[in-house]
Amino acid sequence: MDCSGEHNPSSTSPPHTGTTIVAVTYAGGVVIGADSRVSTGNYISNRASDKITPLTDRVYLLRSGSASDTQAVSDYVRYFTEQHESQLQRPALVKTVAGMIRSMNYQYKHLVGAMIVAGWDAAGGPQVYGCPIGGTLSKESWTTDGSGSTYIWGYLDEEFREGMTRSEAEDLVATALELAMARDGSSGGVVRLVTITEKGAERRLIKPEEHPVLWDELPTPLGVVV
Repeated sequence: MDCSGEHNPSSTSPPHTGTTIVAVTYAGGVVIGADSRVSTGNYISNRASDKITPLTDRVYLLRSGSASDTQAVSDYVRYFTEQHESQLQRPALVKTVAGMIRSMNYQYKHLVGAMIVAGWDAAGGPQVYGCPIGGTLSKESWTTDGSGSTYIWGYLDEEFREGMTRSEAEDLVATALELAMARDGSSGGVVRLVTITEKGAERRLIKPEEHPVLWDELPTPLGVVV
């Protein structure tokens, strides 16, 4: 995630979305994950950021792009969602929350945020919505975004299958993130996973020393900043 927050709409250079975020549905829930590196240009300003933001108990937002822009979007949408739930006296639907994200992304085009909304509700079960820069909203079985996503689209397309177990889905998301972090200079740090089901959300942290060493990598010495 690029935390600079700088974006000139008239610039011909594409916006930078330095990070890797992934969301995958499985039989019974959703697994979402992100790396933790925040960069300002070529400088790593934070290696343990949390890019997974809860919007409700069972709906989460994965953020890539400008850290300040996406944080502002998540704060506003969480506030409006709380008002929505208070009026209806029931949990907000995943689709409703995703629609709020899309609306803000579309109306305020100066924002640089490529985001994913994922969660579970009684009406639709496990759901994943991609919301890239510009305000599009697309419901998917799985999706990925951020600068590291370009390295793992093929892997996820090949390995994902309907009806996976929770363990299989968690392994798929973790492996995809580790592959992206091995190639993308803007992705790194720890792997954060959240599994969302009818019962709620559970977090899991995979530290750098727990990552598998890929075929073209050298082991990371202890104490080295990643």
